[in-house]
Amino acid sequence: MPFARVAGTGYYVPPRLVTNHDLMRYYDTTEEWIVERSGIHERHFAEPGTGPADLAVSAVEMALADAGLTPAEVDMIVFATLSPEYYFPGSGCLLQRKLPFRNIPALDIRMQCSGFIYGLSIAQMYVQQGMYRHVLVVGAEVQSTSIDFSPEGRTVGVIFGDGAGAAVVSATHEPVGILSTHLYSDGKYAEELTIQEPTSLYPGKVGHLPLGTKPHMNGREVFRHAVTRMTEVAREAMQAQGWQPGDVARFIPHQANKRIAQSVAEQLSLAEDKFYINIQKYGNTTAASIPIALAEAARDGSVQRGDKLVLMAFGSGFTWGSAAVIY
Repeated sequence: MPFARVAGTGYYVPPRLVTNHDLMRYYDTTEEWIVERSGIHERHFAEPGTGPADLAVSAVEMALADAGLTPAEVDMIVFATLSPEYYFPGSGCLLQRKLPFRNIPALDIRMQCSGFIYGLSIAQMYVQQGMYRHVLVVGAEVQSTSIDFSPEGRTVGVIFGDGAGAAVVSATHEPVGILSTHLYSDGKYAEELTIQEPTSLYPGKVGHLPLGTKPHMNGREVFRHAVTRMTEVAREAMQAQGWQPGDVARFIPHQANKRIAQSVAEQLSLAEDKFYINIQKYGNTTAASIPIALAEAARDGSVQRGDKLVLMAFGSGFTWGSAAVIY
């Protein structure tokens, strides 16, 4: 049985930079309030008419170049997003037509902030079973178009940004790559972090995301569960491989909130610098946050080939998961 190696990574954020001071035009807030509660200084917003598949193109091209592959060599696309262009079809099909892929399967998954970890697990299974040799896993989001810019939207509106990340998962006989993944959900908390429109529950609610749609987040509950669950699955990933925390070169968490990452590091008795954090530059890019962080870390030298990594995420659903990886 082959191993499933992360052969290449890539990322892209749109050029429009939105600082905390820019958001002060809409919200009664300050730079200090946003940074203290989230660690975010700035984020990027896509221009109107740009979708997650559009953002994904540059990230995918970078990941394929990193892996030494062309689109024609990809056997499957797994696309994670909570902000698809259309109610249907999925963003994976839209990406598939933007680059010279073959007629390959394109699978969209709606696991929100945990989407990339779930996507890695899917890719790992297909590659290890020998069904596909190269699986492209994408996380991409355009969330700026559903942000509530009214005064009531401050708590959620300052957090989210747009962007895309990608990884090529390829078969190898070397004992490296995605060694294990650990996935969970608990639907009791589904309404604690949600956008409830568009919906198929009532007539007239299916279709274009209506202007003024308001994301809802119970921040206290999300924070509490995120720290607990991400700590649990980070430990589970290490235990599955017989690793001690000191064996791990980098922990790469979903970039939801800097205080969550700091609390998880504290729970694991680790220094904060063991965690790769870039939320200050991009905000919470949901399914894109881990692949953006992984790709950036690989390019700035924070992650190198052969490093032991633990990736972990928590998000709406509630869903959470981790992956033990030798990069």
